[in-house]
Amino acid sequence: MLYWMLKRIFVGPLLRMLFRPWVQGLDHLPDEGAAIVASNHVSFSDSIFLPLMSPRRITFPAKLEYFTGGGVKGFLTALFFRGTGQVPIDRSGGRASQAALDAGLKILEQGELFGIYPEGTRSPDGRLYKGKTGIARLVLEAKVPVVPVAMIDTVKVQPPGQVIPNLGRVGMRFGPALDFSRYEGMKTDRYVLRAITDEIMYALMELGGQEYVDIYA
Repeated sequence: MLYWMLKRIFVGPLLRMLFRPWVQGLDHLPDEGAAIVASNHVSFSDSIFLPLMSPRRITFPAKLEYFTGGGVKGFLTALFFRGTGQVPIDRSGGRASQAALDAGLKILEQGELFGIYPEGTRSPDGRLYKGKTGIARLVLEAKVPVVPVAMIDTVKVQPPGQVIPNLGRVGMRFGPALDFSRYEGMKTDRYVLRAITDEIMYALMELGGQEYVDIYA
């Protein structure tokens, strides 16, 4: 209910009015059934625009700190992230990656959309960095397609470290779903995991036009 209210009544209409977001290739997003939505990550606002502008609910893993902050700001932040269906991930102890995969598998088993940033963190300079193979393990474990989506100009609206966003137009471009069923049963092969991840990153590069950097961010 809170998700619907934020999207349809409160935050969604405000975002459309202020930032006039545009969307291309929305027909590539399946109307039903499980899929992984893989996105580039250049701004904090990616996690706001993408879930709220998608016709289907996309659940992303989010830092546990977003749900545990104090004061009014902490309360509102937690309310927003819970309201948009994001799941808290404990990043301590080096288990963030596995925790995100476990959460993703659970969401996908329910026939829903799970969003993931293959780079693992925000780009520090607007370029597209090498993807981590966790997404490939999730693909092979869940046996679902991957829908790539490139966020456009969100970094101009909210650069890293900036709290209050600038007014400007943002966009998102969805690409055709990627099918990796040919690799079924090969989830322990690190070369296969790298090949899947690189194919996803190439699709994101083509969609967003970012310069690709073959190192981790």
